[in-house]
Amino acid sequence: MGFRKDFLWGGAVAAHQLEGGWDQGGKGPSIADVMTAGGNGIPRRITDGVLPGENYPNHEAIDFYHHYKEDIALFAEMGFKAFRTSIAWSRIYPNGDDAVPNEEGLKFYDDMFDTMHKYGIEPVITLQHFEMPYHLAKQYNGFMDKRCIDFFVTFAKTCFERYKGKVKYWMTFNEINNQAACETAHHMLQEGAVLTTDDNPDNQFMMYQSGINELIASAKAVQIGHAIDANNMIGCMIGFVPVYPATCNPKDMMEYTAANHRKYWFADVQCTGIIPGYLEKYWERKGYKIDLTDEEREEIRKGKVDYAGFSYYMSMTTAWREGNDEYDFNEQANEARHVVSDVVKNPYLKCSDWGWPIDPLGLRYSLNWFTDRYHLPMMIVENGLGAYDKKEADGSVNDDYRIAYLRNHIEAMREAVNEDGVDLLGYQMWAPIDIVSASTGEMDKRYGFIYVNKNNAGEGDLSRSKKKSFDWYKHVIETNGEEL
Repeated sequence: MGFRKDFLWGGAVAAHQLEGGWDQGGKGPSIADVMTAGGNGIPRRITDGVLPGENYPNHEAIDFYHHYKEDIALFAEMGFKAFRTSIAWSRIYPNGDDAVPNEEGLKFYDDMFDTMHKYGIEPVITLQHFEMPYHLAKQYNGFMDKRCIDFFVTFAKTCFERYKGKVKYWMTFNEINNQAACETAHHMLQEGAVLTTDDNPDNQFMMYQSGINELIASAKAVQIGHAIDANNMIGCMIGFVPVYPATCNPKDMMEYTAANHRKYWFADVQCTGIIPGYLEKYWERKGYKIDLTDEEREEIRKGKVDYAGFSYYMSMTTAWREGNDEYDFNEQANEARHVVSDVVKNPYLKCSDWGWPIDPLGLRYSLNWFTDRYHLPMMIVENGLGAYDKKEADGSVNDDYRIAYLRNHIEAMREAVNEDGVDLLGYQMWAPIDIVSASTGEMDKRYGFIYVNKNNAGEGDLSRSKKKSFDWYKHVIETNGEEL
């Protein structure tokens, strides 16, 4: 009983949200580097290149680029067994279509991985975490162009070869399914790496075509990664928000089914190697001529993932609406990127400051959902609470609310392992250190055990200090999750 002895306890971040150094070491601009700061309920804007006078919070972030050794030492003090981050594509290939990789960028990650191994920390690495080179989005319209499949595969191959023996656990695209929203240009650029406008009537078609091209790229990368090193474990990364039907009304059950189709067809493809029938029929009804050859279908079949990685923050509840008799799955997502327009409030759950329902038991349900559907090992690679933290006069941050959130979710995770028998490799909470929010560009939306002295206005000296939750998580790891 209990978690496996080699359970991968740790934390997760993304390169563009903490590294900074956006134009240092030969790095080129990424799609994250043209997104301005937003706020709670205030969307980020996308600019045509990097413009003077705009506030781009990812440019400095928390300057992990120069602080990674001290930050990793703090993770080691907590007892991390693993640390999930990403490789900034434009740090390796500044434009994305370069003939040769940037050696200085490759060396940075060599040094970072060496530092992690010094402390016995296993890297868990995402290849594309919302940070495609901006040049590929601008010149090729991202993954709408089949050539970007080869650019990504080249990038992946370079990383697999360079870091053979240093990295075992990989994921191809972060939260690849979030682009199912296709409601705003921000969604399409961040997840789908496609430049468009909010009111483009072709956004949904573009989402499907670019998404299919990403899935082809992922499948090819999986095959190459296995050929380079048979020990590689290469997974998907799904932004998972489990769906509950509002009632036992059969129409609500069909709406629930449609919502799962709408959001998780990406997971079906990556985990089974098959384009699901419900998706093919939807394309047929809509008249979408998706460019997908028989050879590409075979690549997808051969490039199934080894494990299912997923994020979990909240659940959603959906209900049938009058006039929605076709149980279609083309509804748009709202600005939170996770919930569809037929969402209804769950009266049994409270919400975070950002309106996200807090549902620990939903994590246990999620683990069972993945197990029942795909029968693969799993890794939770994001789970955490964004909150406004208050620093006291003595420098302390008493984040008992964060401890309570994580305790309840880890307890549900433990029950899924002990009582339901799910095959769980590890737990990477989001995020062990305060970083820039991907959705809003805020610093004041804090997740970490480690406080970074910087606010939304960019003020602060970037000094690090421990919150109350730091020692709590250290004890959780010491006891392998037995004492929460």
